[in-house]
Amino acid sequence: MKHRHSSFPAKMCKICSDEIRDGDNGQKFVACHVCAYPVCKPCYEYERSTGSKCCPQCKTHYKRHKDEENNGLDDSDDELMNIKNRPDASSIHQNFAYGSENGDYNSKQQGRSNGRAFSSTGSVLGREFEGERDGATDAEWKERVDKWKARQEKRGLLTKAEQTKDQDSEEEEYLDADARQPLWRKVPISSSKISPYRIVIVLRLVILVFFFRFRILTPARDAYPLWLISVICEIWFALSWILDQFPKWMPINRETYLDRLSMRFERDGEKNKLAPVDVFVSTVDPLKEPPIITANTILSILAVDYPVNKVSCYVSDDGASMLLFDTLSETSEFARRWVPFCKKYNVEPRAPEFYFSEKIDYLKDKVQTTFVKDRRAMKREYEEFKVRINSLVAKAQKKPEEGWVMQDGTPWPGNNTRDHPGMIQVYLGKEGAFDIDGNELPRLVYVSREKRPGYAHHKKAGAMNAMVRVSAVLTNAPFMLNLDCDHYINNSRAIRESMCFLMDPQLGKKLCYVQFPQRFDGIDRNDRYANRNIVFFDINMRGLDGIQGPVYVGTGCVFNRPALYGYEPPVSEKRKKMTCDCWPSWLSCCCGGGSRHKSKSSDSKKKSGIKSLLSKLRKKKKSDTTAMSYNRKRSTEAIFDLEDIEEGLEGYDELDKSSLMSQKNFEKRFGMSPVFIASTLMENGGLPEATNTSSLIKEAIHVISCGYEEKTEWGKEIGWIYGSVTEDILTGFKMHCRGWKSVYCMPKRPAFKGSAPINLSDRLHQVLRWALGSVEIFFSRHCPLWYAWGGKLKILERLAYINTIVYPFTSIPLLAYCTIPAVCLLTGKFIIPTINNFASIWFLALFLSIIATAILELRWSGVSINDLWRNEQFWVIGGVSAHLFAVFQGLLKVLFGVDTNFTVTSKGASDESDEFGDLYLFKWTTLLIPPTTLIILNMVGVVAGVSDAINNGYGSWGPLFGKLFFAFWVIVHLYPFLKGLMGRQNRTPTIVVLWSILLASIFSLVWVRIDPFLPKQTGPMLKQCGVDC
Repeated sequence: MKHRHSSFPAKMCKICSDEIRDGDNGQKFVACHVCAYPVCKPCYEYERSTGSKCCPQCKTHYKRHKDEENNGLDDSDDELMNIKNRPDASSIHQNFAYGSENGDYNSKQQGRSNGRAFSSTGSVLGREFEGERDGATDAEWKERVDKWKARQEKRGLLTKAEQTKDQDSEEEEYLDADARQPLWRKVPISSSKISPYRIVIVLRLVILVFFFRFRILTPARDAYPLWLISVICEIWFALSWILDQFPKWMPINRETYLDRLSMRFERDGEKNKLAPVDVFVSTVDPLKEPPIITANTILSILAVDYPVNKVSCYVSDDGASMLLFDTLSETSEFARRWVPFCKKYNVEPRAPEFYFSEKIDYLKDKVQTTFVKDRRAMKREYEEFKVRINSLVAKAQKKPEEGWVMQDGTPWPGNNTRDHPGMIQVYLGKEGAFDIDGNELPRLVYVSREKRPGYAHHKKAGAMNAMVRVSAVLTNAPFMLNLDCDHYINNSRAIRESMCFLMDPQLGKKLCYVQFPQRFDGIDRNDRYANRNIVFFDINMRGLDGIQGPVYVGTGCVFNRPALYGYEPPVSEKRKKMTCDCWPSWLSCCCGGGSRHKSKSSDSKKKSGIKSLLSKLRKKKKSDTTAMSYNRKRSTEAIFDLEDIEEGLEGYDELDKSSLMSQKNFEKRFGMSPVFIASTLMENGGLPEATNTSSLIKEAIHVISCGYEEKTEWGKEIGWIYGSVTEDILTGFKMHCRGWKSVYCMPKRPAFKGSAPINLSDRLHQVLRWALGSVEIFFSRHCPLWYAWGGKLKILERLAYINTIVYPFTSIPLLAYCTIPAVCLLTGKFIIPTINNFASIWFLALFLSIIATAILELRWSGVSINDLWRNEQFWVIGGVSAHLFAVFQGLLKVLFGVDTNFTVTSKGASDESDEFGDLYLFKWTTLLIPPTTLIILNMVGVVAGVSDAINNGYGSWGPLFGKLFFAFWVIVHLYPFLKGLMGRQNRTPTIVVLWSILLASIFSLVWVRIDPFLPKQTGPMLKQCGVDC
């Protein structure tokens, strides 16, 4: 029996992954005698002294073991037990928690640190204080230590030298322990808020079942077509509600600890270990996207609170505009003064246009006497910078006949925006200018990819993929931040916020991106057209964060580079199931345990394909990638060759090698660039030490050529995915299908801020583009309804993606449902027959459940009722206009290949003296026709219904109220649209005009009915007789 026990592998501690050693009595140490959960003695003692004092599995309170000293104390005397049982500091640090996906523990084992030397008197007391420190604040701890040291010095037990040495050692050990704390934690919503919310959702689902049972079993015989249409619409609305509601079942919050990030990766006297980041800014037409806004975005990036040698900014100019090229040149010159000012005085935000326009006390917390002087000087320089940029814009309004000419006299290569070579210009950085203080600045790179007639360029998605390749060749940072040209960094520590997740030793390996919420400037106080999208960003996205992660929304997102390359996330090794060796081998074979498992693993090995092989190759090449270099064209710089990459396949069996090299080799996957292919094999990013960056510009030009992506997987499996104008939804969906997770980060100070269209027409066209992209995905092979059902996408996450592509189709039943009230009022019929008191309970219950759901949702999310109401209003406005046109435009494009565009014609000018002058700017567009028609129909229906009730007497008023309720529901939801349609109208409130029209019509009908100026006829009614009288 003893021999058989020794044959078993040694048990490992589930907290620190260390081997559980024998106790003092020679037997295996068992921490918990209830469930025997494997925990080593150091971890057990640490839990008993300063931890939860309970077993991690069964939550049973740890009891004292027989071999422990008792001294007459019971188990509740924790204070003295801390002194007796607390292990040495090195043992504690070895098993300290890092932070895993749920923010609790990290199982990664740490190296042992050297124990410090204690005096004979201070060793025990030092551990005593160390054990008590977790329950005290820094001020209380400092005061306690000072008192203790004063007593020790008074007794002559502690010298000044020992005191200083002991203090430094304790502080260093405390900081070291704090650095090993988790970088973030998951904060679940309070059960008192989320539990009633979930209960009401379930009750509402039950009420819906009984409601539809009543609606289907009691048709309106006299208005059967209207009843049938209304029931179909209501069923669709119910399904749409389910798709939207259940992904919000598990909302969570997250907190980050930036101080711990700095203590762990930015220690004094050591090399900075924060990961490099490449920032992408995309722009198309600088005349439509003001260059001064793009310049502010770039300045906020260059001044970000992050090591300058670890930040590179890439600006994509998809319009090959010399205006943007000159703007970047001016911006890089102004950055030499702006960046030192921001970092010296720690100003926020670091976009000068928005910093100088803030209406706050800029002297708050600024104690430097030179701040006011420097701020005034910087503001004056920024005004001069704006004048130079505006002069460039004015000059670019009219293009010369011979084309643009650069300062050195050479023609601008991008004079033909549809036929030009690729262009790259590097500003700032090591090879460029330093700031005025002589410090290095982040690298700034201008990129304009090659364009030729006859090639598909795929708009923004193609531009983003070009920047991915250029950045991989020039800097190859492991993480990439994607921003629109009008989204500046509002929180200079935003990148650090994302690093708390991406550099987490456990969770970071499984993350494809960290998404930040979008916040906007320049929106009117009432947010008439729901431009802020608060409901989506503060409710829906937090709900998705509790499942598999938020969807990618196109900007404000930090990516993990391997996830964009089409790799699958690393699979954590699962524990082998416990097996019993007491059964004969033939019996286990009969049960299907051996051969079946073998064949299954063999099949999965054959079907794993390129993704698993590349993952293995990347791991294998991690240590020796930097050695892959050869001399190319008699050059001494380190360039990579495919032959060297193939040498990395040594050590794999022939099946893996043939599968890799024959089915999907590197060239077919990534394109014909050895440098780029080699960069994909570097797991931690970066370039080899021997690489000369300036020599890589030629290779960077090659990877942005228009034919580079031909016969590769770019846009299909790698990078931003093609096939829809909303490439962001497709890209995030593909990553989640591979098993990656994403995180939603909501710092207290918004990370990024942008601009949004605030007038009605521009807002509708923005929504039209989003809805059209969803329709395109619906008719593509990537539709979440049928794509990758055998993959790793969670079911609630799939419901959320289904909702993002089917919501435009809700416009058809919504349009029909908004028309029904007017038809009922004009015809005198109704979709609901006369009901009894019992049946009316379901209507009342449904109405109350809708209200309760909204109230509880506001309670846990913190969203205001005004934001929720504006969201509901614009759901109707966008549904009967932009979403409807997107459905028909998508059908024409998919079925007949007809690509139609809706042009916008301006019919007025904004008032420059008004901050929100654009809000009243009226632009006629076809999208305005359906909602305008609905408003007119329902207003006419209200007037006709009231007129009919007046003519038919008292008995007709009862059925009229139900019809009027639905009609006013439509009018109230379309009220912001009506307000935008009327424009400013000499500042007359739209509600006054609306009620004036309705009341005037009703009083006119009443007046006609009363006829006060006509004499009343008395006696019998006389009628003219006919011929046969």
